[in-house]
This record gives sequence, structure tokens and C-alpha cells, in this order.
Amino acid sequence: MRESDIPEIRRLPLFDGMSDASFEQLTRGAYVQTFPPQVELLHEGDSSDFLHILSEGSVELFARWNRRETTMAIEHPLAVFILAATIRDAPYLMSARTLEKARIILLPSTDVRAVFATEHAFARAVVTELAQSYRQVVKSSKDLRLRSSIERLANYLLRQRAAGSGDCAITLAMEKRRLASILGMTAENLSRAFKSLQAYGVQVDGATVTIGDPTDLIRLAKPTPLIDDPDR
Repeated sequence: MRESDIPEIRRLPLFDGMSDASFEQLTRGAYVQTFPPQVELLHEGDSSDFLHILSEGSVELFARWNRRETTMAIEHPLAVFILAATIRDAPYLMSARTLEKARIILLPSTDVRAVFATEHAFARAVVTELAQSYRQVVKSSKDLRLRSSIERLANYLLRQRAAGSGDCAITLAMEKRRLASILGMTAENLSRAFKSLQAYGVQVDGATVTIGDPTDLIRLAKPTPLIDDPDR
């Protein structure tokens, strides 16, 4: 790993509170690799040999069962994945592939677990990271179980608007088929949901979605911070 890579990962909340000695132990066997698009980085069910840190590009986390496939999440820099498998020395529950050219920093899982066992600041940071991930899983489960497909899409659009500049024109950050998978729909259902939202002022032109009157969409979506606020 290059010296210039160290400050990049050192500033991640997971690592910024740990001692220099522990950080050196953690990264002594680390290396950086660049992957082209559509490369599977890790496979569901395999041993967690490395902790992956996404430095550049984007990565899709996905799962397969009985000839079906679903997108679990899209990761953007700087992101750590999949932490729980590394800490537990357990098989990956998801696969990961690059969506575009991606630069990945790989930390040997044995080194991560060794530092976790001795460095209190790192252990606390890991617990915080895993707690946040758990809460996000609960929110996603509530979104899927309590809302209709139209309500899920409406709330997704409102979250994207809030995460951006607040403009009423939103550029979808992923292909519609992946968005459909994340929202628990088929591509056909997503298309029908977008058509249903036309009655609430939503217009779609390719990857651009325009919200005519956010008040109408909010009235339908009924957003709640206990599902839609990423920081709670």
C-alpha cells in the first residue's frame, strides 16, 4: 500500500480513533488493487479473508437464491464492506461486484480481528459501525413490510431529494432495474409505480425524475425519521 493511501483510510470513523501502533499493525499486510467493471470481488458463502474498503468507483452488494438475484446495496467511496463477516470470521452473506472501475483497499481479516481484540478505540468504532448497519437493516425491513410499492418509491424519491440540493429534479443514481431490486420490486412494478406517481406530480425522463409539488408526494409517502432518516 502506498504512503498516500494511509491518510485516506485513517480518516474513516472506523480507524481515526485508534493508536498509531494499532493502525500500523492493521495495515501492515494491506494492499490496493484496481478492478475493471463487472468483476465479482467476493462471493456469497466464501470465507471472509479480507476487509474491503472502497476508495474509488462503486460496488454492488447482491445475493442469489434459487436462480434469483437481488441487489442489497450500492456502495460509494469511502465505504467499508463487509465488516460483520470479517469480525465474526464467518462466511460472506452477500456477493460484491464492481459497477465501474473501482479501487479497493484490502485489509487481511486476521489482522483486523487481532487489532479488534486489543485496541479498545477500534473495538468501540466497530460496534458503532455495526450498530448503524443493524439499524439500517431494520429500517429497510420496515420499509419493505409496512409500505406499498408506490409508497416505497415515493419515500425513496423524497430521500434522494433531501440528500441532494433539495431541487425538484433528481437524477437517479443507479439503473432502474437495480433500483427496483433495492425497493423490492420487479422492473415492471417499478415502471407501474412511476406511472402511478404521475398523479402526484412526478415526471420521468430517462434517469431524471421531476417532482412537481413535493407537498403532494409527502402527503402520499408519509415519511418518518424512524424509517427514512439515515442518521437516526
